[in-house]
Amino acid sequence: MNHSDWIKLSVRLAYENLLNKNGGPFGAVIVQDGKVIGAGVNGVTTLNDPTAHAEVQAIRNACQNLGTYLLKDAVLYTSCEPCPMCLSAVYWSRISKIYYFFTKDDAAKIGFDDAHIYNELSLPYEDRTIPSEQIMIKVKDIENPFIVWSKDESHVHY
Repeated sequence: MNHSDWIKLSVRLAYENLLNKNGGPFGAVIVQDGKVIGAGVNGVTTLNDPTAHAEVQAIRNACQNLGTYLLKDAVLYTSCEPCPMCLSAVYWSRISKIYYFFTKDDAAKIGFDDAHIYNELSLPYEDRTIPSEQIMIKVKDIENPFIVWSKDESHVHY
C-alpha cells in the first residue's frame, strides 16, 4: 500500500464512523513497516471524552498493540490535520511523520475551529479565557514528587 491508500483508509474510517453514528467525521491510522499498528475514530460524544479524537484513539491503540509508549518509526495518516491536542500527542509519542487529507481550515468550515486554542496558547496566562495560576505550598523534600523523580535513576525516561 502507498500513502494514498493509507489516507483513503483514514477517510473511510471517518465516513464509517458517521454511518455508525459513533462520533465526529474523523479517522486515523498509524502505520509501521507497511502494517497498520493502530487505528482510531472520533468518539468524543459517544464516549463522553473530549480527548477521544481519532488521532489520540489511534495512538492509544497502537501503543497498546505494541506494548510501548514510543512510536518512533511510525507514520500517522489522518483524515484531517491534527488539532493542537492531537499534535501534542503525536510529539509525545514520537511519531515520525504526519499525512492528512482535510486541513484545519476545512474543519473550521464545518464547525471544528481550533484557531481559538492556537490563539490562547500564545497569550500570557492572565489574558487567557481559562485562567491558570500557580499556588505554592510547602512540601517536604522526601514527599516532593519532582525531587524524588530526579533522584530516582530507575525510572523510565520519556
